Amino acid sequence: MDISNTTVANKTDNAGVLLDLEKLIKSHDKNIERLKVELKKHKEMLTDILANDSTYKLHEQKAKEANKIKSMTKIQILKRPDTAELVSKIKNMQAEVKELSAALSDYLREYARLSGSNEIEGEDGEIREIVYVAKLVRKKSKSRF
Repeated sequence: MDISNTTVANKTDNAGVLLDLEKLIKSHDKNIERLKVELKKHKEMLTDILANDSTYKLHEQKAKEANKIKSMTKIQILKRPDTAELVSKIKNMQAEVKELSAALSDYLREYARLSGSNEIEGEDGEIREIVYVAKLVRKKSKSRF
């Protein structure tokens, strides 16, 4: 078998694998959507059952009153200067973690591309795997008027 026949065979195999993979993706996406519809229906049924139970409604009302008191207390505590400063520090740290995580993701993607490896050794000597998360989202269409 010469190289051109091998190349054609590889392209044919890749096309078949790609078509099979596309079918699996579409099938799973369809099943997820179907289950989401069913799940929503069942959740609505459960909500209706709970809403029509008098004991549940009574306990729910008492819980709402307790939560209202708790919320008012929390608001008062968060107004104190020492607490407000702590909340500010927490928000700043969370923003920094988010920025650093986004940068790390970019660095890891580039490292994996350049090295050809999906593993990296941490400063502690432990081997870590580079993992990517993918999901399907509906593409927004651009409407023209």
